[in-house]
Amino acid sequence: MLKATGVPIGITILKTAVARGAVCLDGSPPAYHWDKGFGSGVNNWLVHIEGGGWCHNVTNCLGRTNTRLGSSKKMQKEIPFSGILSNRQSLNPGFYNWNRIKVRYCDGSSFTGDVEAVHPATGLYFRGARVFRAVIADLLAKGMGKAENAVLSGCSAGGLASILHCDNFRALLPSGTIVKCVSDAGYFINVKDISGAQHIQQYFADVVTTHGSAKNLPPSCTSKLRPDLCFFPQYVVPQIRTPIFYVHSAYDSWQIRNILVPGVADPHGTWRNCKLNIKNCSPAQLKTIESFRLQFLTAIGGVSNSAVKGMFIDSCYLHCQTEMQETWLMPNSPLLNKMTIAGAVRDWFYDRTPFQKIDCPYSCNPTCHPPMFDPNVHLE
Repeated sequence: MLKATGVPIGITILKTAVARGAVCLDGSPPAYHWDKGFGSGVNNWLVHIEGGGWCHNVTNCLGRTNTRLGSSKKMQKEIPFSGILSNRQSLNPGFYNWNRIKVRYCDGSSFTGDVEAVHPATGLYFRGARVFRAVIADLLAKGMGKAENAVLSGCSAGGLASILHCDNFRALLPSGTIVKCVSDAGYFINVKDISGAQHIQQYFADVVTTHGSAKNLPPSCTSKLRPDLCFFPQYVVPQIRTPIFYVHSAYDSWQIRNILVPGVADPHGTWRNCKLNIKNCSPAQLKTIESFRLQFLTAIGGVSNSAVKGMFIDSCYLHCQTEMQETWLMPNSPLLNKMTIAGAVRDWFYDRTPFQKIDCPYSCNPTCHPPMFDPNVHLE
């Protein structure tokens, strides 16, 4: 589907960022892909951040330097743009003619890290926050500084980055620019796994420590809570002032597979088939997953008290829906209130109608798709 509808867009390697120490884990320059705006969208900018989990210790981060998630040397020279990045009006009516940028993710900290010293034994750089600032500065110089409208969006770890950097992004743009954020599958929640352990809380704490993230997390949160907790959106979003829209599944497949049931909590693999496809889950497993859904809805519940915040919370067993054309906007895309994700985000951005919809429990929505994810992609 991506190949059928996506247009290949060339890479921009930001070599000038190296002098400022804004580099990937291996010290290579950051990168992005830019499809220029046209027509009425020439002064509108959509900056979309790539996902890809995190690395929480030196060994984990070192492994990433052999992949695109730690080095721009390993990135493809062209990638397809589809969904929210598509340049076709029929496939992306809200943003098709905007300047659409995909920021490559090579720091492992959702662009929050900034450790001055290079790691002595490995030569690793923990500089994600510098990368974010360098990329935005480059785009501002290339025309985003005159933007009429701008959106910061992202998927998964990029969706978390779009939350953590939302107000920061607003502050970097001219005061006259209309700025909003869209987070896709970035609302990771602080819950115990099935064994009762606080697995994800410890994991995020290790990410924050390894990358020196504390000083780059929203001060509205870190002034009240431990920095590692401020990696969780539920403790950050009440203070976000910039309008933001959350696209999410209440049964987020990645969170169920890595937060609710990480491998360490399921040593005998009794959840394996269930995690691969929710249709394989036993009644007892579905009950546990339903409890996760209720915890997720509680964690995101504070969003609904604001007219400038939007949400599309479906019941599909998916992770990331804005970049996939078939979930963003196709004849068989997931619907809430007879609305596609593309339609909901577009109407919310242009202030046509607010959208804050939460789907009924699994498996009530006939427009949901089977799972679409790589079963080999794990937290650790």
